Amino acid sequence: MKLLFQIFLTFFKLSPITFGGGYAMIPVIQREVVEEKRWLEEEEVTDLFALAGSIPGAIAINAATFIGYRIAGITGAIAATIGVMIPTFFIVVALSIFYVFFSGHPKVEAAFEGIRPAVVALIVFAAFKMRKSAVVDKTTFAVAAAAFMLLLFFRFHPVFVIALGAVSGILLIGIKDRLGIETAVDDHEQQIEYFMGADI
Repeated sequence: MKLLFQIFLTFFKLSPITFGGGYAMIPVIQREVVEEKRWLEEEEVTDLFALAGSIPGAIAINAATFIGYRIAGITGAIAATIGVMIPTFFIVVALSIFYVFFSGHPKVEAAFEGIRPAVVALIVFAAFKMRKSAVVDKTTFAVAAAAFMLLLFFRFHPVFVIALGAVSGILLIGIKDRLGIETAVDDHEQQIEYFMGADI
């Protein structure tokens, strides 16, 4: 019960201070969950954010649900989801009312001029932090570069880019396995075998 309350409180606390949407939340959640609370490893959080961004719905809520589930199962998912939704709901209602009355005010417009680039900086910082666990070799760098090009120049839908990334990962790992080249997947399997053996 204590863990569930901590999960709820963590996401309740993070939700109102992470302006800029779900992607802007990534570095804050990563620092809290990985570095402060030590609930998950950085690679796990990166995978969960990738999964949260590849399915329909708000990435912040999806990520909170996945992370909560990974920490404490279904009850953890519920605690994290409720925690992240409550402040967001009331903030959105308050800002909507505020925007209706003050949207044309020069100072409000000036504030948004500063908020927009700050949000971009948060998203870039999140990508920079995630690169350590996502881009681990030349192969993953090539996949990341190809995905970036498809999004920027060919305007592929993100869902197709994610699907192509999954297919390319399966194909490239399969080719490396046939060539006898060790991959990050092999390292992960070895770690699982080690810990399972340690538990026996």
